[in-house]
Order: sequence, then structure tokens, then C-alpha cells
Amino acid sequence: SMYTVINQAPNVRAYGLDSVKACISGAAPLPVEVQEAFEKLTRGRLVEGYGLTEASPVTHANPLYGMRKVGSIGVPLPNTDARIVDLTTGKDLEPGQIGELVIRGPQVMQGYWENDEDSESAIKDGWLYTGDVAVMDTDGYFQIISRKRDTILTGQYSVYPRDVEEILYENSKVLEAAVVGVGRVEEGQKVKAFVVPRKGTKLTKEELLELCRRRLEPYAVPWDIEFREELPKSFVGKVLRRLLIEED
Repeated sequence: SMYTVINQAPNVRAYGLDSVKACISGAAPLPVEVQEAFEKLTRGRLVEGYGLTEASPVTHANPLYGMRKVGSIGVPLPNTDARIVDLTTGKDLEPGQIGELVIRGPQVMQGYWENDEDSESAIKDGWLYTGDVAVMDTDGYFQIISRKRDTILTGQYSVYPRDVEEILYENSKVLEAAVVGVGRVEEGQKVKAFVVPRKGTKLTKEELLELCRRRLEPYAVPWDIEFREELPKSFVGKVLRRLLIEED
């Protein structure tokens, strides 16, 4: 969210942004369009990393110098191990297969204070089960797909919000986008998108839906798109999807 605001700030080039050499993004997936716009604006490097409260502060990052993969959280930090395991069985998966990200390292917590049940669920044999759906490629670079709980179950298929959001961001009139599943899981959820248009633009649902129809499988195309002036966020700028679901 912070980088999006900087990109869109009035007269932002007047602030001498050429002093920016490197920045890191976390807390939420970094849209490729936002990353590219920020780097073009500042001439610095913006790399995506990953961390969570249970393994503070960081577990993965793209190298500042060397191979960087756009859309990836990079590789595990020194002394940190990471694997992708099956969402159901917990068995290790091969590169390219989507599963849950699990982490082991000196930054991983010992457990939740006075909460043995949740601690045993989150940490198994020294590995922290993050609750994040991810994939690792053959170079050992990881990409976060979605929070496990944010996965949209449309019935026979699973839809990951980021896949839909990245398509919406291809429209230059979109400032922010968040995708959620609405309805009961048992009956099959529907994909709904919440979009904040850029000020001064005329954005229609139909042009976004047409874009999605061209770029997504039919089951991933939003059932509805709702325009908002802003999206609800946490104090670190992460979109609060549960509030969007509750408000719907």
C-alpha cells in the first residue's frame, strides 16, 4: 500500500527520489505493476520479501544484487530452511507444486504463550506451518499464492486471490484490488473483487470483466466487482479481507 501511494503522489518527482537505492516489501503480495512503477520512478531496487509474526522478522528475500525473480519472495535467509508440503497430507512436494509453506530456523518462535493447542498445531517437529499457500521453483525461489484461509473454493476448483488481482492490476485505471470468496463453502463460493479506481479515471465493471474473461479460466472470473473509495487495512497496510466478506 505504501509503494502504491508513493507512485501516485502528486509531484512526487520533486522530492529527489534518486537517493533511493533499495527498498523491501512485505506484509502482502507485491503487485508486479507496483514494483515496476516504483523502480522506474526512483531508479532504485524494490525487492519482495516474506516474514510473519511467528518467525520475526524475515525468513525470505530476493537478493538485492544477483538473480531476482519478480513476483517471488526470493530464497530463504541464511540458516533458514523452507519446504512446500501437501495441504492435506503434509508430505513434501516437488518444485512447481502448490502447497503450504513450512519454515525452520533460529527466528521461529517456540510457541504461543500459554496456548499449547495452537502451538502444537503450528509447530511440528521444529517446522512452523505458516498457513500460506506457496510454490517453489527449480531454482529454490518461493512465491506466495494466498493465505490458506483466503483460498476461494468455487466447488470443484480452488481460486487464489492473487491470481485474479494480478490480472485486475493490468488495467492502468486500477489503484488497488482485493479479491475474496463470498457465500458458503459447502455450496461453492463466488469470486468477488473490490476495486479502488485511480482518481480522475472512468473505470467500468464491464471492461474489468472483459479483461478477466480473456485472461482467466471461467471459474476464476469475478461474479461481481464492487468499486470502493478505499479498502480496509491493518496498521501495517495489509488489506483486511475478512472485513470485506463481513460487509458483503
